[in-house]
Amino acid sequence: MNSTIQTLPADVVHLIAAGEVIDSLAAAIRELAENALDSGATRISFSLYPDLWRVRVADNGMGMSLTDLKKCALSHSTSKIRACQDLGKILTLGFRGEALHSLAHLGRLEIFSRPQHSEANGWRVIYDAQGKPKQVEAAAVAPGTIVNVRDLFANMPGRRECVSRKQQLKAVQVTIHHLALCHPQITWQVYKDERPWLTIHAARTPQQILPQILPRLRPDDLQYVKRDVEAETTAEATATQQIEVLAGLPDRCHRRYADWVKIAVNGRLVRSPELEPTVIAAFSRTLPRDRYPICFLHLHVTPEQIDWNRHPAKSEIYLENLEFWQAQISQTIEEALQFHTSEGQSQAKVAQLLKASEAKGNYLSDSLSNEETSQSSPTLPLKAVAQINNTYIVAEHPNGLWLVEQHIAHERILYEQLCDRWEMVAVEPPIILQDLRDTQVEQLQQIGVDIEPFGEKLWAVRSIPAALQDRSDREDALIELSSGKNLQAAQVAVACRTAIRNGTPLELPQMQDILDRWQRTRHPRTCPHGRPIYLSLEESDLARFFRRHWVIGKSHGI
Repeated sequence: MNSTIQTLPADVVHLIAAGEVIDSLAAAIRELAENALDSGATRISFSLYPDLWRVRVADNGMGMSLTDLKKCALSHSTSKIRACQDLGKILTLGFRGEALHSLAHLGRLEIFSRPQHSEANGWRVIYDAQGKPKQVEAAAVAPGTIVNVRDLFANMPGRRECVSRKQQLKAVQVTIHHLALCHPQITWQVYKDERPWLTIHAARTPQQILPQILPRLRPDDLQYVKRDVEAETTAEATATQQIEVLAGLPDRCHRRYADWVKIAVNGRLVRSPELEPTVIAAFSRTLPRDRYPICFLHLHVTPEQIDWNRHPAKSEIYLENLEFWQAQISQTIEEALQFHTSEGQSQAKVAQLLKASEAKGNYLSDSLSNEETSQSSPTLPLKAVAQINNTYIVAEHPNGLWLVEQHIAHERILYEQLCDRWEMVAVEPPIILQDLRDTQVEQLQQIGVDIEPFGEKLWAVRSIPAALQDRSDREDALIELSSGKNLQAAQVAVACRTAIRNGTPLELPQMQDILDRWQRTRHPRTCPHGRPIYLSLEESDLARFFRRHWVIGKSHGI
């Protein structure tokens, strides 16, 4: 077999910001796992012996020939790149050729490998501190690669002492979690001191991976969206670019800290000071105060747009066309937070099931038109059927029914209208306010209110937000607006004040109008304060509660 691993030329080495990248057990795990992923592995197994500072990683990837095994641990030896221009089109997770060399220097490195479908047996190679083979022998191993590192950091005791055993294991766990999110099609197994410690099963999308990491989450607490992104320039037009967003639905899950805003680029999790605020801003006014979203964002971009040499551990990048990607991210998250007709079961399937199970009933007679049952419909066909306590709208749909709180549903409608069109109207005679602080006057001026001194501790307001012009409590509303922090807070306050109050009786056409307009909002799941707007009672839950699977005749002995 021809050799694929080559030593990089000096000019390429000088362009790589590598340095020492192995500084912990987690770093060793990360680098070896990335090599396994590059080899096409679908199952990766880790064995940790923390007290012995030993790591073993086995994969079922393509394996290495004996020729490549002899070269792989030499400094800057890699099969991923050849020349300077290759650094601008990196398609692999590893490319510097430093990981195995560093492990040989920091511990005792041993590799077993057998290429897939090419050789009858594999090989075992033990390396010296410079990464040169010092012992080579045939070995009976399955196709793939096993990397064994003993006495890690024995020659650098400071690295063993800088963090505790618990911290080391936590970092390993986080590393595996990140890798699993980026590569959901891989099965990950971790053993600690010969005992199973962590397993993440392969899945089709990250939506099935994250609940394995955060056990309190369920897949239906999350919305997964994957879409193609059209290239911004003609030079990129031939390449496929995609955005994946896995968003925790704000009415179901959120965090105290921004610790689960995760960003990946081309298969590797990265820190991005430029993109993380974009993600958080996209959830603006959907979460309770001082809460943060759960969101995993994965960009698949053309390699020419990425510079991986921002950080020695490849944990930060430079991304070209930043504003373009920020806009695409915001748009995709907005799409993820909207209602989808595929929530629960598909409508067509539900309609068929209900038709069969309720053959003598009239459940669907007026609820669905042909147009409404189309899979291309952008909203669920909600039908207002009743009002409870003059507060909750009972809405029927093919999957069951929802209870919708009328005030906050209307508040979401009005808030987004105000965000789209914030306008002032003149008032005559002016509204007189008194005893305002300077900060209150400045806030009113910042949101566009025309206010001027009118006497001793008096102020004349000559224009107000259009939504308040017909209200009798305009003076109280202006005082409330003056205590806000910014325009967005003012828009929330106006929406809350002008929305239909709970306790207000509504006719069916009024309820239906609220339902229709609410579904078309950008963020229909929560109000601007982060409160959930609706409670879902699915048909499957109702059927289970009423024991509709029972055979009634048999229960009576018939």
